[in-house]
Amino acid sequence: MPHEPQPQSPDELDAEAVRTWSSLALAALGRAREDIDAINVYPVADADTGTNLYLTAESADRALDDAFAEVTEGTAPASLAHAVRAWAHGALVGARGNSGTILAQLLRGVADVLGGEPGGATGTGAGGTKAGGTEERGAGVLLAQALTRAAEEAYAAVSHPVEGTMLTVAGAAARAGEAAGAAAGTAADVARAAYDGARAALAETPGQLAALGRAGVVDAGGCGLVAVLGALWQALSGQEPAAEPVRGRAVPVPQTSDPCEQEEDGPAYEVIYLLEASEAAVGELRERLDGLGDSLVVVGGDGLWNVHVHVDDPGAAVEAGVVAGRPYRIRITHFGDERRRARGERAQRAVVAVVPGEGLAGLCGEAGATAVLVRSGEVPAAPELLDAIRRAHAREVVLLPGGAELRAAAAAAAEQARAEGVRVAVIPTRSAVQGLAALAVHDPDGSFDEDVVAMTAAAGATRYGELAVAERQSFTSAGICQAGDVLGLIDGDVAVIGSGLAETAEAVLERMLGSGGELVTLVLGPEVPDAVAERLEAYVQHGHLAVDTVTYRGGRYSAPLLIGVE
Repeated sequence: MPHEPQPQSPDELDAEAVRTWSSLALAALGRAREDIDAINVYPVADADTGTNLYLTAESADRALDDAFAEVTEGTAPASLAHAVRAWAHGALVGARGNSGTILAQLLRGVADVLGGEPGGATGTGAGGTKAGGTEERGAGVLLAQALTRAAEEAYAAVSHPVEGTMLTVAGAAARAGEAAGAAAGTAADVARAAYDGARAALAETPGQLAALGRAGVVDAGGCGLVAVLGALWQALSGQEPAAEPVRGRAVPVPQTSDPCEQEEDGPAYEVIYLLEASEAAVGELRERLDGLGDSLVVVGGDGLWNVHVHVDDPGAAVEAGVVAGRPYRIRITHFGDERRRARGERAQRAVVAVVPGEGLAGLCGEAGATAVLVRSGEVPAAPELLDAIRRAHAREVVLLPGGAELRAAAAAAAEQARAEGVRVAVIPTRSAVQGLAALAVHDPDGSFDEDVVAMTAAAGATRYGELAVAERQSFTSAGICQAGDVLGLIDGDVAVIGSGLAETAEAVLERMLGSGGELVTLVLGPEVPDAVAERLEAYVQHGHLAVDTVTYRGGRYSAPLLIGVE
């Protein structure tokens, strides 16, 4: 259930105020999401800043709701410290993109002050209460200090800060808030001053950053931050901001060139992962990643970090994380092929993957592959695969058919493409999870032969399982099944017959992990509840401590459950 914002005193900062702020910020980002995406031109014009900010705020809000749910009826209310720490942690683990990562660090800075770090609050709320040891501070002063700490930590998290961005807006908001706090303003006064200061700074961003000036837009990340600060003022004052922070291309700027002619050369990949590591190891990681690419942002602390960087060698970026600690939830998004296609150039190499499910198609697209979406059990013909190879618009293509029944069609399509001058290799993947494993090691800049060998090895080292529902009575390799039974298949053969999805999946996992494994991939069908994934993740964690689990949504057309063990 969405949280219903509660009215607040203008000088009261407590857990409920934070919860209201989070709820209003998520709603504001939801309304502005598409508009912010539309003006996203820096650092990469990939039209996702609004989406990334929204998804980060959604993760933070969900964590905050969970924190409140932990407070049982009849006990003391949730403390301010508990609320802000949960909120910041939720943003950290769910941060998406450059802007979302910076937002997560801004919230961490707020939490450091309001959550009881040195110089921060220590009670259940702030409104003239004890804070920061022996000194008593009003809520306005405390909020101003929190906004200042947030801006400082955000600047420190970015390897090479650039003005005219979200950082500039955060700094201006902090200075305005400090001035209001020094004038003995209430928390609502400080929030209003910060909001106004942010809006004024946002309007100046096109004159500070050439990419924005050429496009005639304000900074997209700054727009999102204005929405978040407007939500803070609304939470404390009960008044709605006068206007939404974005209305398309809101700031008229003289056009110095066609934005479509902007130079967009740069690293080909965005790499994001969570990292468990010491602060000393992260310091060394920053230096290593700074030499690999740009847009480096490392946020977090206390042993858990979120790492974001744009690089040409994603494998090296992940390897650097392995050296520093334990990276997980690794996300690699490809920029290069989209840029080359936009300029009408032929890419050197591309991947075409056949996948049963819209969610899987999205995952492949994020990895830079051209996806051929089919319903589970469908077999696309050779012409459809050939069309996908042509759409990839590359000199070299790696084809991942995703099923043994597709080998003939894949071979025919590859033969025709070769006749048209395209070098094609077919990797005999028999499941979508093997395709995901192959994509994870794909190196578009290495030699074609070495890339094919590495992808083939990764796919071959991945055992695959699938859960399906029997449509009728039948004889299987595991015995006789009845209509409605859940069938657990391992490497294409029925190994388990069960009555429930979760129980059958656990039996399949136990058999698959019996021969070892380091990573379990779960792909959930559209009708499978999240509770099943949570149960299976707990099952793996309890019985196989050294095994990590990643979960994806297969989306429409996907099987009930796909399992990969690497």
